[in-house]
Amino acid sequence: QVQLVQSGGGLVQPGGSLRLSCAASGFTLDRYDIGWFRQPPGKEREGVSCTSHSDSTTTYANSVKGRFTISRDNAKNTVYLQMNNLKPEDTAVYYCNAETSTKYYWGKGTLVTVSS
Repeated sequence: QVQLVQSGGGLVQPGGSLRLSCAASGFTLDRYDIGWFRQPPGKEREGVSCTSHSDSTTTYANSVKGRFTISRDNAKNTVYLQMNNLKPEDTAVYYCNAETSTKYYWGKGTLVTVSS
């Protein structure tokens, strides 16, 4: 079955860290551009970070720059989002996305709650 399986969300205190994982099943990630998105409560989905498969270029939203790191492990067919120094405004459902010019896949989302 072709899918992206997400894990790693949960409740964390402000200043804490979490690592989100997104594992591909039924296809290999090494030829896909990868993105992480999030949807805060009551708000629209927004881009968080992305990485290109061709030159490993990475980009980050200004709100997470310096705190979040996107990475991929092609051997494990998995991408990650390391989130440090989390803030209450980072609370959201986080989604991973894998796409080429002709195909795209979405994970089902994982909830991250930052609260004391």
